[in-house]
Amino acid sequence: MPRPVLYFAVTNHGFGHAVRAASVAAAIQRLNPEILLILVTTAPRWLLESYIPGDFIQRPRGFDVGVVQTDSLTMDKAATLEKLQAIQAQQKAIIASEVNFLRQNRVGLVLADIPPLAAPIARAAGVPVWMMSNFGWDFIYKPWGPDFAPIVSWIEACFGQCDRLFRLPFHEPMVAFPQITDVGLTGGIPAHDLAKLRQHFGLSAPTERTVLLTFGGLGLSRIPYEALAQFPDWQFITFDAQAPKLPNLCRVQDHRYRPVDFMPLCGRVVSKPGYSTFAEAVRVGVPIASLPREDFAEAPLLLEGIRDRAYHQILSPTAFEAGDWSFLREEPQSPRFPEAIAPDGDQAIAQAVVDFFARAEF
Repeated sequence: MPRPVLYFAVTNHGFGHAVRAASVAAAIQRLNPEILLILVTTAPRWLLESYIPGDFIQRPRGFDVGVVQTDSLTMDKAATLEKLQAIQAQQKAIIASEVNFLRQNRVGLVLADIPPLAAPIARAAGVPVWMMSNFGWDFIYKPWGPDFAPIVSWIEACFGQCDRLFRLPFHEPMVAFPQITDVGLTGGIPAHDLAKLRQHFGLSAPTERTVLLTFGGLGLSRIPYEALAQFPDWQFITFDAQAPKLPNLCRVQDHRYRPVDFMPLCGRVVSKPGYSTFAEAVRVGVPIASLPREDFAEAPLLLEGIRDRAYHQILSPTAFEAGDWSFLREEPQSPRFPEAIAPDGDQAIAQAVVDFFARAEF
């Protein structure tokens, strides 16, 4: 009997979508290693491998653009619109190419986070299509004015072809989807012995004075690292390859390690609004200090999410960029709701995929 094949398409934007998709893929692999995973993404393979321990196929294709950015906070709307219009103009060729691939590889299910074209690709191939996300790209583009209106309508039509949406926490209504299943948080699990991690990276400061600085795959164009001099007895951790060498800054450049691996050692995660970082921090239980993000509709949802469910601080961008990091000496605010948010989104989506293939074998 041939192996069941899952085609997992990931939005072409930053690292966050790839992280949560890879987390779900790893959970599927744990439940049923016989399922062949095809990860359709332009994300670096090392990022996927840091979450998925077993074998998988990577197909480097991008079916959407997300937002064109110079860093994790700076957006280029004109370039975004131009690239979206180019994808829309090429959609017939894209769909035809992927339909051929799905049929040749006997794909049984398409799962997507959350490129709109994944739905018409699957429909054209006669394959069920599921999606997972806390927002759709129509929600992001709609506030950007009439130039984006035709793109929004096109995306909504694509999403309307989806058979089932797994809606993640910190979500917008996602009304374009005809069938919605709410699930818990997704994300990686810390994978290293904490004592060995401390020793290997020379992390001697106590947890309450250890801070993880993480701003997504695109980073920030201007992180005022000189502010760290104000905290000589604190330890800071960064994955920023451009970070300077400072006595209290640990620069992690080994792809075997992920931000989530360091979170249990930290008293604070300093970040920008990003679902995967927030979800992993909430699952680990580490407070979040976040910059806001202007003109990106998902950001208020995420900030409200940590106000509700995490110890948190919302930072002033002006003070942060000027090197005023006095927030580190202040206590984070308590969440508005003490009930823990379900951490089992990976497992729930993975189990649904495994169950689907189990039924399909009969």
